[in-house]
Amino acid sequence: MMLLAAESQTVIALRMMKLAGGGAAAGREAQRMTTEKVTAMAEAGVRLMTGASADSVVSDYRRKVRANIRRLSK
Repeated sequence: MMLLAAESQTVIALRMMKLAGGGAAAGREAQRMTTEKVTAMAEAGVRLMTGASADSVVSDYRRKVRANIRRLSK
């Protein structure tokens, strides 16, 4: 959980820079962020209801967060 929190802070910082830049890229990022959050929440709920462990859900979130770090760092 601590790693997820730290990695998430990195994504937040990178996204804030992207959003502060304005323009079409910021709009796309805002839309993507909203869609990702809703989708991730729904997926986590389904996984937990079907017996997945909290650890596996956190691992999946971390994978997605790291992918965002790679994408936003380019």
